[in-house]
Amino acid sequence: MILAVALFMEQLDSTVISTSLPAIAADIGTEPVALKLALTSYLVSLAIFIPISGWMSDRFGARNIFRLAILVFVMGSVACAFSNSLPTFVISRFFQGAGASMMTPVGRLLLVRSTPRNELVSAMAWLTIPALIGPLVGPPLGGFLTTYLSWHWIFWINVPIGLAGIVFASRYLPVLDVRTPRPIDFVGFVLTSIAFSGLVFGLSVVSLPALPIVYGYLTIAVGVTAGLLYLLHARRTEYPLLDPRMFRYPLFRAAALGGNIFRVGVGAIPFLLPLMLQLAFGLNPAESGLVTFVSAIGAITSKFLAERTYARFGFRTVLSFGAGVGGFFIFVNGFFSPGMPIALIMGVLLLTGLLRSITFTGVNALSFADVDEADMSQATAINAVMQQLSIATGVALAGALLEISSRTHAGPLNLNDFHVAFWVVGIFSACAALSFLRLAPDAGHQVSGHRAPGGNAFAESKE
Repeated sequence: MILAVALFMEQLDSTVISTSLPAIAADIGTEPVALKLALTSYLVSLAIFIPISGWMSDRFGARNIFRLAILVFVMGSVACAFSNSLPTFVISRFFQGAGASMMTPVGRLLLVRSTPRNELVSAMAWLTIPALIGPLVGPPLGGFLTTYLSWHWIFWINVPIGLAGIVFASRYLPVLDVRTPRPIDFVGFVLTSIAFSGLVFGLSVVSLPALPIVYGYLTIAVGVTAGLLYLLHARRTEYPLLDPRMFRYPLFRAAALGGNIFRVGVGAIPFLLPLMLQLAFGLNPAESGLVTFVSAIGAITSKFLAERTYARFGFRTVLSFGAGVGGFFIFVNGFFSPGMPIALIMGVLLLTGLLRSITFTGVNALSFADVDEADMSQATAINAVMQQLSIATGVALAGALLEISSRTHAGPLNLNDFHVAFWVVGIFSACAALSFLRLAPDAGHQVSGHRAPGGNAFAESKE
């Protein structure tokens, strides 16, 4: 629960700012569009520092780094609250993102190392909830605090939560640090920083144009080039920062492929759904927040179903069903209209949140099912990087689909544009089921507790 609260604080903060941009911009004397650079700087910081989180944990101890990450995050929050200009606010958000970059992968590493594998599904269910609730709660909470208090409070609330997290982490988190003298891959750090920050920055500019869109395409090209150079470098390095050899683990590979395909569609929802409810349905931010919040209820409900569901049916059945039907429900969002009963819309969103949470709980647990203890820090860092890239890709894909659809009728966004976007991302997410269907019936049984007669660990483990 300590880890889950810290991750909730990070997930909440990354989205709570979105509805407060106009008020912050007016206060510090800039335009809301320019202030979106603060959102981008936060994402770029995550992309730069997440790859080094695994090495930091192995070198200095996971619990120490987790507490330090919370402290840096709190200090960044205070700096944001005191910012009085665009440059200082952008720098403060970058500093805050550096702390956030360590909290997610290091928190997950602590959880994996301190939890028996047969209890990992239940533990991951608790840890998955913040990641799903935060993006839904963030926008309405940001609007409430900005309207009735001031925008500064969206950062001040992190201070008591963060300080309490440091105290509880010091008192209750077990000391299970596995420290190694592994040297730092400095060249790899430079290349991954350029690669991932270029991709995240470029995708952010494409989806939320605060700068000319050509800069987005250029930085994406730079990021891809740096990524290819890193792969060449990693093949010649004994201790690469992010080891591509991790994909030799069949279950880790399947979870990474299927989970990130599914996450692209899920990453588009917090961007598409509130926008559709406000622009096409005429709801205000508070009303749209109350509608979308029902997905969080579904996510919480999944906590009480996940462990028994995976034990009964296994990873292959649950993940392929969750991804396929979850993608279908995203597709169904493309049939929402102002004339539909709100109760029906909320029912679909409730089921979507339930399936989404159960699926990600299984993906996160499966990622560690066949990974050796010595490679756990690598698994958490690679997972965290891929999650950030897939979410950024989802938002960029949604933005691009809206742009392309709106050009077909040469006018402002309308309801049909949102329908097209939901149909495409829904189909894309459902394709993740194909990856999970390749799993053996009892794949990851030591984690799920499910047994199927005659099953191997993975259908293609001999390839």
